[in-house]
Amino acid sequence: MTDQDRLADPCAAANRLPQGSGIILRNYGDTDRPRLAAALSRICRARGLILLVAGDGGLAAKVGAHGLHLPEYAAAQAGPWSRRHRNWLITTAAHSARALRHAAQAGAHAALLSPVFPTDSHPKAKALGPLQFARLTRRSRLPVYGLGGIDSTNARLLKMSGAVGIAGISGIADGQPVSAD
Repeated sequence: MTDQDRLADPCAAANRLPQGSGIILRNYGDTDRPRLAAALSRICRARGLILLVAGDGGLAAKVGAHGLHLPEYAAAQAGPWSRRHRNWLITTAAHSARALRHAAQAGAHAALLSPVFPTDSHPKAKALGPLQFARLTRRSRLPVYGLGGIDSTNARLLKMSGAVGIAGISGIADGQPVSAD
């Protein structure tokens, strides 16, 4: 995930990701967001990466992204976007079992469940911890990615959680690929 405060150069980070990885362009307040989206789209196409644009389906369509990431409060938009762009991947943010159920009912394809661990992005948010994360993930009708405070030390605690993958900022910002393997 991009973060204009914690990831200075998303394009450089994209060039370090292994093929098949995905990038969620956030950078909501960036006045150059359309230019950044276009640059990331070119890199993703060339390198076999997946690009989702957070919260802006119009921009996602304009740059030829692979889909859209919606904030939890906008999960209900998953179905309409999915019907409009049948080949898109639609993900949502989720922070609870209720949010996971709502995202599934709305037609999302996957959810990013967070925060798994304490995180600098949301320092006041209560972390789920690996056990609660695993419980929620296993009960979800959607594929779930873990997000929040995941690093090379604690990622292995999620290996048997049922998650389909992990997402992060620090793992790519620090140049340290993080894996639950």
